[in-house]
Amino acid sequence: MAKVKQKILFLCTGNSARSIFAEYLIKKTCNDRFEAYSAGSQPRPAVNPYTIQVLRDYYKIDASQAHSKSWDEFRDANFDIIITVCDRAKESCPVFPGQPIVAHWSIPDPAEAAGTNEQKLRVFKEAAQQIQRRIELLCSFPIEKLGHLLTQSSQTPETIN
Repeated sequence: MAKVKQKILFLCTGNSARSIFAEYLIKKTCNDRFEAYSAGSQPRPAVNPYTIQVLRDYYKIDASQAHSKSWDEFRDANFDIIITVCDRAKESCPVFPGQPIVAHWSIPDPAEAAGTNEQKLRVFKEAAQQIQRRIELLCSFPIEKLGHLLTQSSQTPETIN
């Protein structure tokens, strides 16, 4: 019997760093369990170059085709899990059809980092590491535990740490 992948959507404001990290890192970590997407409430014109660099240099992921998308593109899509990765997206997250689990991971925006290129790169790398740790935890849940979580629907964001 083929496993059914859970559809997961990561949301943030600009869809240029945190949600892109989450989408690509979950695809690498447990693509056999999740069909991952990302979007933003106010998408930037392009993915932040530091995001692409961190994924390429530290995770060996080619994200050169990544692009910022509006969450409006997914408004009619059914997801099993929706995770906001920024506080602003949590506050304005739209209601999606079906009964997805809605969770929140508060990750500081690396795009707001100041300093030298090296300092900015370090902040992006730290954000990616935080997201990777949470993804590893999410992917470590046995499928039957995820199934239990997915039956408890909520449109009120919950924290999954």
